[in-house]
Amino acid sequence: MSKSSNPKGRTTIEVGADGVAVITIINPPVNSLALDVLYSLKENYDQALRRDDVKAIVVTGANGRFSGGFDISAFGKLQGGTVESPKPGFISVEILTDTVEAARKPSVAAIDGLALGGGLEVAMACHARISTPNAQLGLPELQLGILPGFGGTQRLPRLVGLAKSLEMMLTSKPVKGEEAVNLGLVDAVVPSNQLLDTARKWALDILECRKPWVASLHKTDKIEPLGEAREILKFARVQTRRQAPNLQHPLVVIDVVEEGIVSGPRAGLWKEVEAFQSLLHSDTCKALVNVFFAQRATTKVPGVTDLGLKPRRIKKVAILGGGLMGSGIATALLLSNYPVILKEVNDKFLQAGLGRVKANLQSSVKKGKMSQEKFEKTLSLLKGALDYEDFRDVDMVIEAVIENVSLKQQIFAELEKYCPPHCILGSNTSTIDLNLIGEKTKSQDRIIGAHFFSPAHVMPLLEIVRTQKTSPQVIVDLLDVGKKIRKTPVVVGNCTGFAVNRMFFPYTQAALLLVERGADVFRIDRVITKFGMPMGPFRLCDLVGFGVAIATGGQFVMNFPERTYKSMLIPLMQEDKRAGETTRKGFYVYDDRRKASPDPEIKKYIEKAREMSGVTIDPKMAKLSDKDIIEMIFFPVVNEACRVLAEGIAVKSSDLDISAIMGMGFPPYRGGIIFWADTLGSKYIYSRLDEWSRMYGDFFKPCSYLAERASKGSPLWTRFPFLSAAHIRLQLRVLQQIQPSRACKISNASEHSSTS
Repeated sequence: MSKSSNPKGRTTIEVGADGVAVITIINPPVNSLALDVLYSLKENYDQALRRDDVKAIVVTGANGRFSGGFDISAFGKLQGGTVESPKPGFISVEILTDTVEAARKPSVAAIDGLALGGGLEVAMACHARISTPNAQLGLPELQLGILPGFGGTQRLPRLVGLAKSLEMMLTSKPVKGEEAVNLGLVDAVVPSNQLLDTARKWALDILECRKPWVASLHKTDKIEPLGEAREILKFARVQTRRQAPNLQHPLVVIDVVEEGIVSGPRAGLWKEVEAFQSLLHSDTCKALVNVFFAQRATTKVPGVTDLGLKPRRIKKVAILGGGLMGSGIATALLLSNYPVILKEVNDKFLQAGLGRVKANLQSSVKKGKMSQEKFEKTLSLLKGALDYEDFRDVDMVIEAVIENVSLKQQIFAELEKYCPPHCILGSNTSTIDLNLIGEKTKSQDRIIGAHFFSPAHVMPLLEIVRTQKTSPQVIVDLLDVGKKIRKTPVVVGNCTGFAVNRMFFPYTQAALLLVERGADVFRIDRVITKFGMPMGPFRLCDLVGFGVAIATGGQFVMNFPERTYKSMLIPLMQEDKRAGETTRKGFYVYDDRRKASPDPEIKKYIEKAREMSGVTIDPKMAKLSDKDIIEMIFFPVVNEACRVLAEGIAVKSSDLDISAIMGMGFPPYRGGIIFWADTLGSKYIYSRLDEWSRMYGDFFKPCSYLAERASKGSPLWTRFPFLSAAHIRLQLRVLQQIQPSRACKISNASEHSSTS
């Protein structure tokens, strides 16, 4: 599946002297199947079938890509009714089955680059498929809350077998051309420069009966006997319910596949048509489509990425600190072929840091993701250092030492002396104000936060933290590095906790408030996990450790005293040598395999904390419904997210959706924190928070942004940035250097808007 940047896609037809018509899909960048493209495909197919000079047909894609699938940008239009939906079955039955597959002239798909989603479904309707070795073939539609809707649920099982087809659809994992030929998904694999010639010859060989003429929809040799097939389907359902208990669309895929096996492929096609229409309008589909576009929008930063700045080439990176975070960041950079210098304060710490990086890379070798040769080549890019001599030619430094203000200030003052003047000075701090870190330097314009999440080489999010003095060029550079190391970078403003930790600090505090008033610790965790979070707030506290929880919690108490819930529960437990998973005792107790079991002993700590907080048990808290628990835990998070938006810490609500999903594990099928909130409505969220604030204090008090939206009945979602005057002035200075006339227009416009 894919997003089209060109809504006026098309196909072309060219007939060679050999009598083969080559129909080419053209819709850059990935030849997505917009409705225009599909209508054009049918027209050109009909023309090829009518023409006497056409003996056979080859379908291919322009610029080395077959097709990335259906145009995802059309989903919102179809859901909202702003474009007319094709009649049911028009694509899967009328075009691909009754026109392409049933044609009296043979067709061959010539696949290069990728054939995903609808792209692969078009290819499977052809009578043969020729691929390049590294082409990606797959049906990833489940990632968008729908199912393959162009016949894929019926043809894939008949080409690769039931078990493999279910695996490919339910996991959304593509296969490469080399594997596809072994599976029977493609008929041959050839180099790119031989692809079209081989496909043309293959099509003529089918016509002359030298190659088989196969209609995939009617193949039966790969389908297991009915009894065995039902057992495979039953097993798939059990696994799906266990792995995705809140999702219906994977089960719908299994039902549709079964319909084709039991009642025949034509019946299966019509069941697929019906299911596709239903799922297209589901909340899950809308949520996952939001995530798809939100993730791609994080690199569009108003006033930064629209200035015409090009990212500078980062040739070498230095990391200060070889602990868990520093070694993880180094690993992420090495995996994308960046030479890295890892600096530590003494040889013992340095060897430990280098060892961690090596272990991270060896883990990839053990999992089969990296060859031994690639491991050695990657490790050779790493160099250890005990001083700053090797920093004289680095393009970027990322500091990842302990959270100590004076230490970081000293480091940045030294970096300014030793690093070249163009070098980006980054910090992985998760709590300390960047202005404070750079206070003793004259380089505030190149100081930036590069906040990774642990483990840094695994977690997908990178928070890029800018101050009001950070140069747009530095932000553009770090965005480019983020993409190259396969992270999703989100640009946020400078404040306590930045975006993710700031939004989610009320998550644990709300849970503590509920527990001190009578709710059950372990029930809260069960309900929140059932909602879709990887773990509940108390299990999360155990995982990160009580020391971290107290240190970060203290930052929020200090910076937002009027709206934090101050509980002594975790400090009391830590005093008793409970520190979470590392000590095998926290809210849970842990066995040798780190398996968590509820610990009834925590009741005594809760009673003591309740006494210290001066609160009493509220009988209603013990009887809260699952819905009440979810809302009392997450509505304060939504409230804080609104503040983050209003203060301009995040410039788009969609950035907060992605931050919540990738930074905290908020379930993607709920669309992100703001998207989910908008499904409930700002009025409802405001009324609940207002009610609780009167009962339980200012922790729940709705912020002014939420109050304003609720009063108008407006959604919380916003596309438009909240930019500070300082940011606008900084961006104008950059524009004046590179595009003076445009800067003048923007300056005039901003002056006009400020007086309006």
